Amino acid sequence: MDTVTENFDANYLFKLARDKSAETRTTLANIISDLFDNQGDILSDRERKLIFNIMHGLIHEVEISVRKNFSKQLASLPDAPQELLSELINDEIDVAYPLLVKSTVLRDMDLVDVIRLRTHEHQLAISLREDISEGVSDALVETGSEGVIKSLLKNQNAKISESAMEYLVEQSKRVDTYQEPLLHRHELKEDLAKRMFMWVSAALRKHIVNRYEINNEEVENLLERAAREGIEETIDNQKHKPTGAKKLAAALKGDGEKAANLLVEVLSDGEVPLFLALLAELTELKEYLTARMVFEEGGDGLAIACKAIGVPDAQFDRIFRMSRGAKPHLAMRLRIDSPRIKKLYRHMNPEDAQRVLRRWQRGSDFLAAMRSLNVNG
Repeated sequence: MDTVTENFDANYLFKLARDKSAETRTTLANIISDLFDNQGDILSDRERKLIFNIMHGLIHEVEISVRKNFSKQLASLPDAPQELLSELINDEIDVAYPLLVKSTVLRDMDLVDVIRLRTHEHQLAISLREDISEGVSDALVETGSEGVIKSLLKNQNAKISESAMEYLVEQSKRVDTYQEPLLHRHELKEDLAKRMFMWVSAALRKHIVNRYEINNEEVENLLERAAREGIEETIDNQKHKPTGAKKLAAALKGDGEKAANLLVEVLSDGEVPLFLALLAELTELKEYLTARMVFEEGGDGLAIACKAIGVPDAQFDRIFRMSRGAKPHLAMRLRIDSPRIKKLYRHMNPEDAQRVLRRWQRGSDFLAAMRSLNVNG
């Protein structure tokens, strides 16, 4: 065999190809692999064509380890034949993977067929390619697989159509794992990023503000809009609007403990819209602003409002914990936020909180008013 690998012998290869025994087939496959490893760059076009034809005939008759080796060798060849590649990319993923990730010979139609007909692992492999067209990206998005789509979004070499980006932005409201890679895509337009501002985390909101250089006034407008949408969604989900909140709040004005007990009771019953309406009346703030306090990460605004109306520490802790159940992303952060917010509330001066609340009532900048609070921990 050593002589054959050093000196190409077409007659010997033909002789082996005519022998149907398993042992000879394996020998032939190994010789072909050696030829590519040792002489791949110096074989003539006729010799390469002969080898490709023999490889095609062997594909269904050799074990997987041999097919894997064929695939690795063909992945970097610019003249690998389409028919042979088609067989291998539809093989088991261990065989198909090198070609799906690296071969530049594969056509979009080949890749789309694999995406639609083969396994999740085949789709993931395609999502890692260095050059992905919009058509292939669309097919990957159509799979609906969160893992495949996230991998595609993280691949900065992939081209993603405008319509696919719009669709994925809307999906990111439901699928958190799309958010960060979407916001790092170079083709994400500012209007789509601002739409995502409505539901992404505080850290990603900061990224949007910095990347698109959004001014403070527009940031405030976006935050207010997010709060409005949050309360509207909550009310829609619960299928009713709060009633009697003004009368209840009027009866409780000045009695922080009773107000706290009612807020706790309302939240315990899952009456989030009524809770928001009561808090708005007790603090004399617009309802969208109280919604923003509840739905924002961290909970600082909610703490200031509760401290200002005299809610005791223990009751606030219950209110804070139950309010985190209003939105899934808040519930996930409870373990992180709870120790910090408890310490903040314990050390907060009621007069300072009331001063900030009065600024909010006059319509002052929400974030600036919070930053002015002097809390000694």
